[in-house]
Amino acid sequence: MRQSLLVLALWGAGLLSCSAPVQKVDKYAIDCTTIRGFNYTPATVAEPRHHVDTWVKYNESVIDFDLDLAQGLKLNMARVFVPYQCFTELGDTLTTRLRDFAKRCEARGIGFVPVVGSGRWTRDSTLLSQADEWVDFLVAALKDEPSLMMWDLMNEPDLNRRMKESNFENCKLIYRLFKEKDPDTPLTIGMEKVSCMIEMADYADILQFHNYSETRDMVRDTIAKAKAFAASVGKQVFNGEMGCIARANPYDVTLEEHMKADMGWCIWELMIVEKGWGTVHGVFYEDGTVRDPSIPAAILGYFRNREDPFPYFPDREDKIGSFLTRFDQWKKDGAKDFETGIHIAEVGANMLESAQLAPMYEAPTWQVEQLRRSGDAKAVRTLLEKYASILKPYKKQ
Repeated sequence: MRQSLLVLALWGAGLLSCSAPVQKVDKYAIDCTTIRGFNYTPATVAEPRHHVDTWVKYNESVIDFDLDLAQGLKLNMARVFVPYQCFTELGDTLTTRLRDFAKRCEARGIGFVPVVGSGRWTRDSTLLSQADEWVDFLVAALKDEPSLMMWDLMNEPDLNRRMKESNFENCKLIYRLFKEKDPDTPLTIGMEKVSCMIEMADYADILQFHNYSETRDMVRDTIAKAKAFAASVGKQVFNGEMGCIARANPYDVTLEEHMKADMGWCIWELMIVEKGWGTVHGVFYEDGTVRDPSIPAAILGYFRNREDPFPYFPDREDKIGSFLTRFDQWKKDGAKDFETGIHIAEVGANMLESAQLAPMYEAPTWQVEQLRRSGDAKAVRTLLEKYASILKPYKKQ
């Protein structure tokens, strides 16, 4: 994978002798097609304060663990919400935490994109001075951090149709403030729709859209429209959000289409947040295990064969036949020996999973482990009847 992001250029600058003049890096020169990003909140925070508590409950060991997971998947951009409320609750402590996060990103070759433009002033124009104060604070805190890739002025200002006009005005305000205070760092806006990205293109140095389309054709069409417009105005573009179980937008499908189109992307999101979006988003649980191995595989560029898959032959060595025979014998013996029953159930579960013959939202091996703790032979028999009914049609004749 090409690695031409800003942070890598900065690494090179860091290798120069301390006595040598440091070359100023042009952050606008990054190649957005190389973006392999993730939206981030720790798995330990909960809605509705998850974005605020990312910083209020900042935990260095959790951050290290999570960013190591991201590094392992060769991800190179972290898009992280930093609401104004963090400042009101933390004050100058927020500076320390933002810089700490930026440095931990830098150490792993990950660019930092703070999403910053939401505050009370968006609903109360008498508080506009807070926007100016907020941008001053953010620039002072992060402007000199090598991992700072770009400022994201607002997340999906076009999502709430009633607030769209005022949100767009807010983006324009934040854009002008950052241009005045930190002209060296590119600005982007996390637009939900390509049409609104186009509408606000004059207020973004790097264009951004979100894509939760429900079919491959729709994913491709959205990408094509975004690329065509970006090319027409001579700006870079990337997708800042994608991947959702609840929107018919499988990670491996949408990732494959974005990679084929040479479109930089940022998944929502790295961690499976227990009390929030975790039911429909995320790669890793808090302990680093995964819910769906196809997601990290796709992030690394490995995809399921959907063109001409080689068929399975799960009973080639009569393992299904052996399973059914042992189950029948266990029933003839009274189906009361729990240890024998649970052993047969584990064999069946392994056959189902390895041959992909069962849905994984409640994995067969997980079902077996739940029963293993119960000691309930009757429940094991019920589960075995289910497994046998699925496996029997695949028994060789």
